[in-house]
Amino acid sequence: MRASELLAADEVNLLGRALLEWGGPAHCSDQLAVGMGFAGQHDLLDQCRRLRSALSEDTPLGAADWARILLATEIVFVSDLAGSGVEWQTTTGRDDETTIRMLRVIQRKLARTVSPYYGKRPAE
Repeated sequence: MRASELLAADEVNLLGRALLEWGGPAHCSDQLAVGMGFAGQHDLLDQCRRLRSALSEDTPLGAADWARILLATEIVFVSDLAGSGVEWQTTTGRDDETTIRMLRVIQRKLARTVSPYYGKRPAE
């Protein structure tokens, strides 16, 4: 599904900005990257670039990619150990309250799409 078929523009922008955090202040181990459905830390960074591009170009993505995007966003936003955590507002310019409200909307909108991966590693 294309981002425009699932989400509003501001929601797509939030996901794209969250994926960008993995190349900046966030620190991901190979183990965490694998758990999120990537081959490792380097693949996470490569895939985040690809996924950000797909979001901005409105390219269709499969359910596994949507699950990876959502999980990577949730972790980078909340985790202070691996993600941006308490620095989220400083690095993104987005406040926590608005982000969590929007993230909950995104989670509800993507629920059907990512449901095959509930409790599972997002992999094709």
